[in-house]
Amino acid sequence: MSRAIASDRPIFYLFCGLLFWLPIPLGSNRPWAVAVLCVATFGLCAWWGIKHLQNQQPLPRAFRKAWPVLGLFTLVQGWVFTSFYLDNSQGGSLDPARTLQQLILGLALTALFALTLLLLKSRRRIKIVVYTLIISGICQAIYGSLMTLSGIEYVLFLPKEAYKGVATGTFINRNHLAGYLELCLAVGIGFMIASLKDNSAGSWRDFGRRTLEALLGTKARVRIGLVIMVAALVMTHSRMGNTAFFASMSLAGVIALILSKRASRATVILLTSLIIIDLVVVGTFFGVEKVVNRIENTTRNTIARDEVNEQALPLLKDNLITGTGPGSFYGVFPEYRHQDIRIYFDHAHNDYLQFAIEFGLIGFMPLLLAVLLTFIVALRAQWQRKDTLMRGLSFTAIMAIIALGIHSTVDFNLQIPANAATFMVILALGWISMYHKDGKRQTSFSRH
Repeated sequence: MSRAIASDRPIFYLFCGLLFWLPIPLGSNRPWAVAVLCVATFGLCAWWGIKHLQNQQPLPRAFRKAWPVLGLFTLVQGWVFTSFYLDNSQGGSLDPARTLQQLILGLALTALFALTLLLLKSRRRIKIVVYTLIISGICQAIYGSLMTLSGIEYVLFLPKEAYKGVATGTFINRNHLAGYLELCLAVGIGFMIASLKDNSAGSWRDFGRRTLEALLGTKARVRIGLVIMVAALVMTHSRMGNTAFFASMSLAGVIALILSKRASRATVILLTSLIIIDLVVVGTFFGVEKVVNRIENTTRNTIARDEVNEQALPLLKDNLITGTGPGSFYGVFPEYRHQDIRIYFDHAHNDYLQFAIEFGLIGFMPLLLAVLLTFIVALRAQWQRKDTLMRGLSFTAIMAIIALGIHSTVDFNLQIPANAATFMVILALGWISMYHKDGKRQTSFSRH
């Protein structure tokens, strides 16, 4: 196993670099950034495949067990190819050029899911990926917060043209930074749960050592990082972003306490402190009242996105089975848009609606089923696994799925490549949490 791990070490570190890079170029929501994502992912997969053919890389257990989801994702891409290939009159795409682009991106996201399962075959590698995502979230939070607090607001090297006065990080839209932070916070909270020690200190010496570890160790630094990310999340003033985060953390916490046979008082204290400290203390200093005011002042008459979604429903009805073709919403919706909507919308402000419109039930249902299967597997891991690291990963997957599941009802985070790619990695972590087997019998996240 050690030779197998060593042989693909460069692939793994390039993979981690890619994860960190994804949100930087405007959430990878530009054609050239999408090209970088696709070329890098396909290249790493091809490199790993060569190693496999040379009998240097066996297929990890998590990869073999995840075949239902891999099959569903592959089935969806097969349908996208069919949609691109067929004529409009036969149920094909209404915008073949954009559908071809979405096919390439979809294959890359599927490959990224597979690559995560193939590369994360040791506890140390899992730990490194967790750190990578946490650090990436912290960097986005710090950058977005500093730009907002300083009044010198830039997105990379260009002055902001929209969303001034709120944190956006290196994303254009504050809601997409909020979505990315939800995912990174899920990873960070999963880490904190994985690092909890249920046993009480046996002596004053043990108590002192554990106290110093809590104050000065990795867990304390991650906790500070979580506070920074929550502060930035509040500063986005994203209504559903903040709602989705706190709701998903609470729901995932309740699920963990119910399912985990080894849930301790420490878990309850951690989750309670996350809610109280982050909501009360951080929110007081960084403007949670503005988020609350935005939620209270929200009405159907003040949000054009509700009207867009309502007016897109006939589009769904007319293309319910086969869809209009992935990537075609921006070109097809103007035919259904009423004259009272003068703003240009290239996405529906509802991921479920847009996927259903573009993919049709033929393509949308397998995607939904893949996420549902992963959620069930993560629940099983929370119930069955004794390993604290695996329970932490399952918590991450559960919380992330709930968070984006809520946020996607009013936004389009999964249309942003960086957020979609990060979500695919976390879905893979859900399968790893159930089926990863390590050579050493270890139960603490801090050991590797």
